[in-house]
Amino acid sequence: MAEKVKTYQNVNAQSEELSFGISKMQAIYAKRQGKIDKPHRHNFFTVLLFKNAKGKHKIDFNTYTLGKQQIYFVAPGQVHQVIEEKASTGYSMVFSYQFLIENAIPLSFIERLNLFQNYGDTPPLKTTTQQFERIINYAEQIFDSFHQNTPYKFMAIGALLKLLFIACNNSCTLDREATDAEQAGENLIRAFKKSVEQNYKSQHTTAFYAEALHITPDHLNRTLKVKMGKTAKDYLTTRLITEAKRLLYFSDLSNKEIAYHLGFNQPGNFSAFFKNYTKVSPSGFRKTILQN
Repeated sequence: MAEKVKTYQNVNAQSEELSFGISKMQAIYAKRQGKIDKPHRHNFFTVLLFKNAKGKHKIDFNTYTLGKQQIYFVAPGQVHQVIEEKASTGYSMVFSYQFLIENAIPLSFIERLNLFQNYGDTPPLKTTTQQFERIINYAEQIFDSFHQNTPYKFMAIGALLKLLFIACNNSCTLDREATDAEQAGENLIRAFKKSVEQNYKSQHTTAFYAEALHITPDHLNRTLKVKMGKTAKDYLTTRLITEAKRLLYFSDLSNKEIAYHLGFNQPGNFSAFFKNYTKVSPSGFRKTILQN
């Protein structure tokens, strides 16, 4: 696949063994010598904590204005670009799935917090000054721990990272104790999302995912409608459209190649699908994006 954007596979380019990293924003800016960051994607999680910043942050096809006390969560696979008008202050943290495993942090914990979205609108988390100070304090402790050569330092970082995520979650929502039925619904949604990520390029029907989850299509749609306000087909369509847009913008693949890559039997079917949901043809979308 001829992509225009670089995909970073490892948390640390110099050491493949490292599964976690943290840097100060000022250091990243200085390393780039003030040059504009290029669009790229990671195969790991990224958390950007801005104390002060001026510029823009592009995530997939959304652009956000950088400012004070902002926290961004970038999921694996998302294309993003930080465009700073001057050096920002704050921290950039990256960690892989392996880090979660090594430090006994269940992936379900990350998914349940719902901070990382691999498609769609991903605005920054905005907090009060008191909330942000608590969160940034955890980041500072993580930074200090990372640069110390002490026993169990990554276990300590894992514990602090969980506290940071809980503080972030608490700043945007107040959790209440879920009933058994509600918990079952949350588990079903996580399983559905996981199945979609594994199969969306080849399987485009609600029936497939319902069967994989051992439930009926009606049950799946009812649960998603209550929890997310959309049907399984809506969710799957959004996922396909997002990936199609990424490929149209960030790769040199032809419409025909993208169609086959996303599991469409005929390029014409892909074009009709894309235009039906975006009101523009794949070629029209690519032309408009490049012009802008």
